[in-house]
Amino acid sequence: MKKILIAGGAGFIGSHLCDRLLDRDDVEKCVVVDNLWTGLKENLDHIRDPRFVFKKSDIETFRTSERFDEVYHLASPASPPWYMAEPKRTISANLMGAFRLLDLLVDNGRFCFTSTSEVYGDPLVSPQPESYRGSVDCTGPRSSYDESKRCTEALLFEMQRTKGLDVRVVRLFNVYGPRTRRDDGRAVSNFLTQALSGQPITVYGTGDQSRSWGYVDDIVDGLERFFWRSPHDYRGPLNVGNEREISVLDVAKYVSSLTGGTPIVHKPPVPQDPTNRRPDLTIARRVLPGWECKVPYEEGVRRTLDWFQEGWKPSAVA
Repeated sequence: MKKILIAGGAGFIGSHLCDRLLDRDDVEKCVVVDNLWTGLKENLDHIRDPRFVFKKSDIETFRTSERFDEVYHLASPASPPWYMAEPKRTISANLMGAFRLLDLLVDNGRFCFTSTSEVYGDPLVSPQPESYRGSVDCTGPRSSYDESKRCTEALLFEMQRTKGLDVRVVRLFNVYGPRTRRDDGRAVSNFLTQALSGQPITVYGTGDQSRSWGYVDDIVDGLERFFWRSPHDYRGPLNVGNEREISVLDVAKYVSSLTGGTPIVHKPPVPQDPTNRRPDLTIARRVLPGWECKVPYEEGVRRTLDWFQEGWKPSAVA
């Protein structure tokens, strides 16, 4: 039986991953550590499992005498408005969080880290394979997130090389779906929040910048298989995302069509907003045969809209 720790487990993706971990019958205890900076306690309110424990704390300063067989590091904001507002805190959560979590891992335990497609920067190749070294500005406005993810990857793979750490690293591409914060700041949640609150949908720049939108259920299927369920010896990095590339403007138009023709307005582009994102899934197909993103973005956006509407309180929007 295993003890598991999830840093950032009250977040959007972390809470979905927590549900999957509690489906396992080899888990003795599942501890979620989250400071609720961007995570929401309500994302975990449905859990009634006696094996589940929640601790409110920064992961960098979390104290416990326990050691864990598996550690999952998701303790970082993923939305540009959030990490750009607090770069020092973002870097600390990723890198110092990893240092602390390594101390909490038993010998021969497994360390799983959710990195990001942001490590590719504004890519000069498409789709982006894991071997692509990226086009990242280490002094730019997004660098606190991009570079702290890159540095944490470097730490973990060097620990693998020098100490034999059992590590799994994924690079996620533009995940959306239920349990996203309404004030998350990324495109799909922004568009839905604006439309439901009677505001125009805001597109920055022309909207021609493209993304590969992955519905959360599909993405967590991939995480589950890579982190613990599928037999393989690949440590990463592994691209996990939807290879169907769609422009931001097309998503805005689709949300508008679902919400009665909400008007779309354009504002100046966000500095260093990447022009494109599309994962090369060659390695994923080899390591996780049969896995792919099955939910079309049209269906995923409708599901996300339904979830937003179910608990909609306009006064709660930041």
